[in-house]
Amino acid sequence: MLLAHKIELRPTVEQAVYLDKACGSHRHCYNQLLEHFSKKDNKWSKQAAYQFYIKVIRPQFDWYTEVSSRVTRNAIDDLDNAFKHFFRRVKAKQKAGFPQFKRKGVKDSFALREKAKFDVNGRFLRIEKLKTEIKMRQKLRFDGQTKQVTISKRAGKYFASILVETQEYNPKDIERKSSIGVDFGIKALATLSNGVVFDANQKLRTNLKKLRKLQKNLSRKTKSSNRRVRAKLKLAKFHFRVSNQRQAVLHKLSDYLTANFERIVIEDLHVKGMIKNHSLALSISDAGFGNLRQQIEYKAKLRNCKLVIADRFFPSSKTCSNCGSINKDLTLSDRIYSCNCGLELDRDLNAAINLNNYGVDRLQPTKKRT
Repeated sequence: MLLAHKIELRPTVEQAVYLDKACGSHRHCYNQLLEHFSKKDNKWSKQAAYQFYIKVIRPQFDWYTEVSSRVTRNAIDDLDNAFKHFFRRVKAKQKAGFPQFKRKGVKDSFALREKAKFDVNGRFLRIEKLKTEIKMRQKLRFDGQTKQVTISKRAGKYFASILVETQEYNPKDIERKSSIGVDFGIKALATLSNGVVFDANQKLRTNLKKLRKLQKNLSRKTKSSNRRVRAKLKLAKFHFRVSNQRQAVLHKLSDYLTANFERIVIEDLHVKGMIKNHSLALSISDAGFGNLRQQIEYKAKLRNCKLVIADRFFPSSKTCSNCGSINKDLTLSDRIYSCNCGLELDRDLNAAINLNNYGVDRLQPTKKRT
């Protein structure tokens, strides 16, 4: 089993300079390769890229030798992966998206995918050509063989994502309940069929006033000035803080679901279509439904939970959870579901119960004909 653990680094000034050089070398090599193979006469192949790297790029820029050779060499693998995705989308007749040049300060990172080039010793990380070990904020969660490390920089902070091959992952062994239905929403992030409600996850909306102030402050600064750099970093730190707050809520919900239930039934939300509603776009984006689904999917796989995705057109909100009749006149403003059978229930709780019933009915074995 391959698991990754992302840990914040605490580098010294000298170590931070090395990490910045490594990020810059990787970005520069990637852009040099992309520029060469963007020309019509140069057809992309991994072998051709390697030959161009060895014969042209590396001899021309001798400052590449200040960092590990695999920092720039692995840029070939990254660009090869970008081209593979591009050609796959072209073949599938989707929006292709040709590989883009990397910009300084935007998703700065580099990877070491060879075991000899790095090592983890307790709370310290060793990297080739760096004389001292970098202190990590915490130890690795998993015991096993380290396979690769990816160093990234965001909002002035450095992180190491360490991939470990382990067989010792052991989730909490607790008695789990059989099934739960989950209705996602804006008023409440999630309403569960057992009545538990997770409050709305609107971290960005609650900080819009401060965000506007920081953006206005940045716009007033002269381009390429030191004050603009500081203002830009301050804005990046603000976005990073909001992102961490949002992630904390999503992890809390996904951990609760996968740790306490054997089967989880969720909706197949069409988020791209939902954000076309301009009055709700900010709230929908701020909730992080797509990220939440990804977390539930991988945690369910690790904890051996059954994840059921309800059909996108399943009328969970308009169906009565008591008698099964459908109220086609139900609107978003109707927060209480009322039915002729006498049922009066919060619409989100009603939808969650219907989703739970959907999962139970779908997994029932079909009767054989006699």
